[in-house]
Amino acid sequence: QVQLVESGGGLVQAGGSLRLSCAASGRTFSSDVMGWFRQAPGKEREFVAAITWSGGSTYYADSVKGRFTISRDNAKNTVYLQMNSLKPEDTAVYYCASKRQSRISDSRSYYTPAATYDYWGQGTQVTVSS
Repeated sequence: QVQLVESGGGLVQAGGSLRLSCAASGRTFSSDVMGWFRQAPGKEREFVAAITWSGGSTYYADSVKGRFTISRDNAKNTVYLQMNSLKPEDTAVYYCASKRQSRISDSRSYYTPAATYDYWGQGTQVTVSS
């Protein structure tokens, strides 16, 4: 059974940092694109960041570029999201997702749509207070 389990969420003040982790099990994820998405109350789920199977390329939403960093450790089947300089508008449930990297692409449109991801975690709450 494929599982993605997020951890590391919590309550933090504006300007603070959090590190999210996503542990994958049930299959080998070293060939997968790994992504982070978030969903705030009353809003649609949105792309945050993605990393290719090798970790050689990363993609970010404009709203988090320069503040968030996605990384992965394929030996541990784990992907991370380091979040710095957090803002109240970053408050959301954060989801980890994966899909097989079916082709090599440097187009953001390959990595950003949530509907193209096959596996999802249950989410972890991040709350940033002002």
